[in-house]
Amino acid sequence: MTAVAALNNVEVDYDRGRALGPVSLEIGAGETVALVGPSGCGKSTALRLLAGLEAPTRGTVTRAAGRGQTAVVFQAPTLAPWLSARANAALPLELAGMRRAEAYDRAGAALARVGLAGAEDKRPAQLSGGMAMRVSLARALVTEPKLLLLDEPFAALDEITRRALADDVLSLWAAAKPAIVFVTHNVEEAVYMAARVVVMSKGPGRIAGDFAVAGPMPRPPHFRTEAPFRATAEQVSAALAEGIAA
Repeated sequence: MTAVAALNNVEVDYDRGRALGPVSLEIGAGETVALVGPSGCGKSTALRLLAGLEAPTRGTVTRAAGRGQTAVVFQAPTLAPWLSARANAALPLELAGMRRAEAYDRAGAALARVGLAGAEDKRPAQLSGGMAMRVSLARALVTEPKLLLLDEPFAALDEITRRALADDVLSLWAAAKPAIVFVTHNVEEAVYMAARVVVMSKGPGRIAGDFAVAGPMPRPPHFRTEAPFRATAEQVSAALAEGIAA
């Protein structure tokens, strides 16, 4: 499997001390990977390294090169409040120099893919939390990235909306097959959304476990009730407990 991104023996130090590492992690093309671990273990730091938003203190980072090849969705939708949903989704394309008409056409198509056809002209204040996150997803997908990074994007949402958006992300993955790295505190969410779950120890974070998740992607109905899902969730939970105690 061709790698689209990798952390190679990386360490990150801040003034308060070591935050991450050493960590080595390779993300294959089209692979879906979840990072789970306790607060302060460096999950988001690892994601920022993969996004190119931060440089390691030691070690090297390899990532998909080129404008628009990597897209990031943060915990908050980070939408421009004065822009419509269409204009927010088109922003990466316009910043890259695309003509507005073409950028808006592609943004409209991306919004339709995330279930927001008809909401293109709404401003962020007119959107629910789940709708705003869908706009953020559309904005990330409009450049057709090879690597999609999701930093706890559903943390502030209710359980029903979280589950609906998890299925939306997997449907979008099935259509375009980007590599996805998804940071979450929720073990069941990790096992549901990823074909591979990487468990990190308490800070400074290291990899405490790496688990393949059996089953088709996207997930079929009632996948959460099936034995392979339950067994993997228990394995991940046990590794997480050991990583916290270590």
